[in-house]
Amino acid sequence: MTPLATVLRSWGRIGVLGFGGPPAHIRMLRELTVEREGWLEADEFEDAVATCNLLPGPSSTQLAIYTAWRVAGARGALVGGLAFILPGLAIIVALAAVFLSGEPPHWVLALGAGAGAAVPAVAVAAGWSLAPSSWARTVSRARWVAYALAGLAATPLIGAWVVVVLLACGLVELMVQQAPAMRAWWERSRHGVAPPLALLWLGFKVGALSYGGGFVIIPLMQTDAVTRHGWLSGEQFLNAVALGQITPGPVTHTVAVVGYAAGGLGGALLADAVAFAPSFVFVLLGGRHFDRIRAWKPARAVLDGAGPAAIGAILGSAIVLGRALELHWQLGVLAGAFVLLLALRRGVVTTLLLAAAAGLLLY
Repeated sequence: MTPLATVLRSWGRIGVLGFGGPPAHIRMLRELTVEREGWLEADEFEDAVATCNLLPGPSSTQLAIYTAWRVAGARGALVGGLAFILPGLAIIVALAAVFLSGEPPHWVLALGAGAGAAVPAVAVAAGWSLAPSSWARTVSRARWVAYALAGLAATPLIGAWVVVVLLACGLVELMVQQAPAMRAWWERSRHGVAPPLALLWLGFKVGALSYGGGFVIIPLMQTDAVTRHGWLSGEQFLNAVALGQITPGPVTHTVAVVGYAAGGLGGALLADAVAFAPSFVFVLLGGRHFDRIRAWKPARAVLDGAGPAAIGAILGSAIVLGRALELHWQLGVLAGAFVLLLALRRGVVTTLLLAAAAGLLLY
């Protein structure tokens, strides 16, 4: 059993240095647990990655909690998970206080406007990067396209209710793949807002009802934060998403910025805690069953439907985010971000930092 102090130090390092979202987190966790320390076998780590992608909520956070659980038990999962989450939370709350202050400095607004302009391109790049592996393992390419288009259309049209479309696509695929078994079963069996409550609901949707990674939570949050409750303006929401990208740790920390806008520091901590709590519950209660979950055909079928819809929703979030751009020069920054991400293959953090620098010059 690995000492808790080692878990705290190792997972805390990833929490501090883990810029770049889930791909960076997965790479760093594999380097630590498989390549450097040999705590996990390579096959087991890959299975853990696949199984975490079957679960709702932030998959890289669940992977961090699961790997800590594997090396140090339940206490290790709590220590490692919190060490992974808390550094990014502290940084993003501090930045939220600056960005959402009554009269933030001119340079702060410029940096936010520049970085925010690049966020739609980041969403497209994220969805595009997920598509090949999902396409390769699909049972039906025609249904894959239909699910992806459903998610793409749902994000700009129905906002937070996109989660219903994701689950519906998953259930449709489950019924299609399990139709013979369901017919056999049929034959055999035939003879309820106050801000704290609104934040609780938002955090729960982000942590327990969102499939497909960080960008699927964007329409969930934008509808509540901008349209329904008015906690943030469209421009401020773009800044919040940018903050979630340029700070270390999970992109899901964006929900803390929304919480801060709604209820100050207490709101930020409440929203973040509710959003991440399901990840701990999933791993602590279900970690020992991960292999069986991954091999369970109904779970695989649901993922086959929800996965393409989630990719479509991620791409659709770029439309939602693009609508919030208010300044003409931001379109130029957005075009440049597309070139950096899709043509030149630059990283997300590099792209956002360059976009922020452009904002400083152009605002």
